[in-house]
Amino acid sequence: PHHPNQHTPEELKLIKDMRRRNPHAGLVVLWVKLSQRGYSRSITGLWRVLRRLKLTPIKPPNPKYIPKPYEQMDYPGQRVQVDVKHVPAVCLVGEASGQKFYQYTAIDEFSRFRYVEAFDEISSYSSTVFLEHMLKAFPFAVECVQTDNGPEFTKRFVSKRANDLSQFEKKLKELGIEHKLIKPFTPRHNGKVERSHRKDNEYFYATHSFYSFADFAAQLKVHNRKYNNFPMRPLKWLSPKDTLFNFLHDGVTYV
Repeated sequence: PHHPNQHTPEELKLIKDMRRRNPHAGLVVLWVKLSQRGYSRSITGLWRVLRRLKLTPIKPPNPKYIPKPYEQMDYPGQRVQVDVKHVPAVCLVGEASGQKFYQYTAIDEFSRFRYVEAFDEISSYSSTVFLEHMLKAFPFAVECVQTDNGPEFTKRFVSKRANDLSQFEKKLKELGIEHKLIKPFTPRHNGKVERSHRKDNEYFYATHSFYSFADFAAQLKVHNRKYNNFPMRPLKWLSPKDTLFNFLHDGVTYV
């Protein structure tokens, strides 16, 4: 016998047709659409039927991030990615315990050759000092420096005036080096330096402790020398140092 609360065949057909036409609609949207077509049951009653008939909404797939073809560099110094890494507190022992140390990193996009330096403060001043040391260390001219939007690099988010430059930006301008800022909250746009920091975590910070700032600075220098001499797949299994050496000594010149 037909239970008075049971959905009629007509109502069930209406629900199935509506679901077929609206596969992604949630419970409320579906109930409103059905009500507009004469459906008079409660939203709870509809939910029970949808569950029984396995007509719950199909979730649309998440839009996939499709990476743009990466802009390849043609020579060293065409663009250098710069970023700062906070040294994990767990690595700091003895007199260094409780202090804050930072690793400034510059990576040449063409050769993956890196310059790194230890700092005990993160600021526009530190960034400027690092920039000057980096330019002396790299055996090639630098045309463009790419950073994130941190206050140690730019006043983009802390100043309303477009021409209000940080010390770091002023130094780049004075040297005639282009400063490229990545899209906010998109660290993948600084992917080469980000990936190199992940390698630092794995091969350096996970296995090393530092007793003082001088100890950290000395160990970091040794680690980066190893990094520059280690073969990489993107470089056809050459090291960054070899890639750079081959380019600079094979008679290739650039303006």
